[in-house]
Amino acid sequence: MTPVTERTHMKHEWSIANVVAEPDRLLASTENPRHRAMLANFRQHALLEIAGRWREILVPAMLVDRPVYRINEGRDAFVLDGMPAVAEFYEEMASAGLTVFAPVTEQIAVADWGLAIESHFLHHLPGRALLQKGIEIDDPDASYQLTHYMASFWPYDDDVRLIGEHIYEDATSRVITKLDPATVVTPAMAAETANELLRA
Repeated sequence: MTPVTERTHMKHEWSIANVVAEPDRLLASTENPRHRAMLANFRQHALLEIAGRWREILVPAMLVDRPVYRINEGRDAFVLDGMPAVAEFYEEMASAGLTVFAPVTEQIAVADWGLAIESHFLHHLPGRALLQKGIEIDDPDASYQLTHYMASFWPYDDDVRLIGEHIYEDATSRVITKLDPATVVTPAMAAETANELLRA
């Protein structure tokens, strides 16, 4: 069981803008055209997801016709095979308010096949969403912060379209903290930042 710590009033040096920090750093120094295209795809994908504009990810320029996502997180381990399953996954995330996330720290390695990523990730989540995942909390109306380490692999096809996401969580690293309302980043706030970064 993941322990839930007491409410925190700490201000973190974390922000939604962290989601582009590492891809932007690599784009500034990467010359290989294929590598640059993969990094740009990843950057746009992440921002569209946070902005709640997930339908713009499911287009031929971004994603293969039959993507396969392999997700291993907490008690969940499942495969999303095909566009309808991936679309349903993104729609459920957005409707549940699960689009507030960005790394605290992140490392990305880029190769011809795709991206390998290790992240210390932070999410702001509604309590009800945690309850639905079987995590015991004391207030379903509160917001909570989840931090954990994750590794993910993003393979791309010959046309630099995402083939899928393979996500693996280090469940032992999970820390869940009840948030003071003043520190909560809402989906609307996250979307505003993501949309600004998409225009940049």
